[in-house]
Amino acid sequence: MSTTQKMMKAAGFMAAANLVSRILGFVRESLMAGLFGKIGATDAYNTAFILPDLLYWLLVGGVLSAALIPVLSEYIAKGEEEEGWKVISSVTNVIFLALCALVVTAMIFAPKFIAFQVPGFTSQNKELAVYLTRILLMQPVILALSGIIMGILNSHKIFWPSAVGTVLYNASIIFFGALMSHSDDPRSISGFAFGVVIGALANFLVQLPYLRKVGWRYYPVIDLKHPGVRKIIALSLPIIIMYTLNQLQVAVNSNLGSALIPGSLTAIWYSYRLFQVPIGIFALAIGVAVFPTMTEQAALRKTEDLIETISGVTRLVIYMTMPVSVGMIVLREPLITFLFQHGKFTANDTLLTSIPLFFFCLGMTAQAVIQILPRAFYAMQNTWTPVFIGLAAMLFSIIWMFILVGPLAHGGLALASSLGVVLQMILLFVFLRRIMGRIDARTIISTTFKATVVSLLMGLIVFVLARLLEFSLGSGKAGSLGVLICGSLAGMVFYAIATKIMKMEEYEMAMDMLRRRKKGTTEKRTT
Repeated sequence: MSTTQKMMKAAGFMAAANLVSRILGFVRESLMAGLFGKIGATDAYNTAFILPDLLYWLLVGGVLSAALIPVLSEYIAKGEEEEGWKVISSVTNVIFLALCALVVTAMIFAPKFIAFQVPGFTSQNKELAVYLTRILLMQPVILALSGIIMGILNSHKIFWPSAVGTVLYNASIIFFGALMSHSDDPRSISGFAFGVVIGALANFLVQLPYLRKVGWRYYPVIDLKHPGVRKIIALSLPIIIMYTLNQLQVAVNSNLGSALIPGSLTAIWYSYRLFQVPIGIFALAIGVAVFPTMTEQAALRKTEDLIETISGVTRLVIYMTMPVSVGMIVLREPLITFLFQHGKFTANDTLLTSIPLFFFCLGMTAQAVIQILPRAFYAMQNTWTPVFIGLAAMLFSIIWMFILVGPLAHGGLALASSLGVVLQMILLFVFLRRIMGRIDARTIISTTFKATVVSLLMGLIVFVLARLLEFSLGSGKAGSLGVLICGSLAGMVFYAIATKIMKMEEYEMAMDMLRRRKKGTTEKRTT
C-alpha cells in the first residue's frame, strides 16, 4: 500500500470515529439543553472549562501539537527509537509534576479567576462556575497523559485507540450527565463535569495497552540537558506562548458576552460546537492522519513529496468543507431545532443560537485549512512562524470584537472570530510559500474557486427545497428532521455530481478516502 493510500485509509478511519464522537457530542449538548435550557447554569458550565483548558495548553498542548510527534518521528526515522523513549519519559515526568502543582494552585485561586473572567455573572452563577471549575481541574493531568500516549501512537501511525477514546469520553459525559442532573437544580449540572473527568480517564485507559505494541520504554528520569528534551522545549515554547496569550481572546469574548443577555455565551458555545463538527470530521481527522507522514518527509528532506502532501490535503479539506459551510448556513435553524429545541430550550433560543452559527460558518473553510498548514511548519520544526501569525490574527479578532459587539451583540463576537481565522489562513499561505519556494498555489486557488461556485449553486437549490419542505412539513422537530435529511441529501448529490462532471481531482481523493475506510472496516471484520 502506497503512502498516499495509507494516509487516506487513516484519514477515513479518523473521520468515521470523529463522526461517531461528534454525534455523541450532540446527544450530550441536546441533553444539557433539554435539562437546563440556555440559562446562567449552562453559562457557568461553559466558563468552568477556561481555567482547566488554560493549564492543559500551557504545559501540554504545545508539546503534543508541535514537538512530540516531529521529534519522536525523527528518532524513529533515524533508527534511534530507544533514545527517543528516554526523551519522551523525561518530558512526561516534567509535565506530570508541573501540572499537578498548577492544578492544586488553580483550585485555591479559582474564585479570583472566575471573578476576573466573567464580571457580568451574578454571584450565584460565579459560585457555580467556581464549583464546576474545581471539578474539571481534575481532568488536565489525566488528559495530559492520554495526550502523550496518543502522540506516541500517532508517531507510529496508530490512530484508532485515541479515536475510540474520544467516543468513550463523550459517552461518559452523557451517562453521568443524565444520571446526576435534574432540571430543577442548577447545581446538578455538575453531573456533566464529573462525566468529563471520568471520560478523560476512560480515554487514557483504552490507549494504555497499545504502548506495549510500539515498544514503549519508561525511564524515571528528568534530563533537561538531553538534546532531544531541549528540542521539544524549544519547539513547544512558542506554541505555549501563543495558547497562553490566546486566552486573552477567550477572556475578551467571555467578558463582553457576560454583559449581554443571559444565555448569550451558551448560544455562542452551542453554535461553535456545531461549527466544529465538520472541522473535526474532515479537517482535523485528515490533519492528524497526515502529520506523521509530513514529519517523516521533512526529516528525510523529501521536499517535493512534502509539497505534494500539503497541497493535496489542503485542497481536499477545501473541497469537503466549502459545501458544508454553505449547507449549514442555509439549514442552520432546522438543524438547531432538531438537536436542541426541547424541554427548556425554546424557539427563541433557536433563533438566538442561529445568529452566531451563521457568522462562524463564514470562516469554516479557513478554519479547516488552519488544521493543515501549521502542521506543515511543525513538521519542518518551525514553530515560531505560525505562532506569530496566530497572535496577529488573535489581535485582529479582538479589535473586531469591540467593534462588532455593539451592533451585532453575540453575533459580532462570532463574526470577529471568523475574520481572524481568514486572516490567519492567508498569512499562513504567504509565509509557507516564502519558506518552501512554492506551494502549488494555482491548483489550490483553482480548487477553491470551483468548490465555491458549485457550493453556492448547491446552497441556492437547498434553500428553495428547504422553504418548500418547511411549508408542507412545518417547523417542528419532525418537520426540521425531514428538511435536514432531504436538504442534506439533495445538496450532497448535486455537489458530488457537479464536481465529478467538472473532473475535479479532489472528488476522486474524497471517494478514495471513503473507499479506504470501508475497505479497512471490512478487513477488520474478516480478521
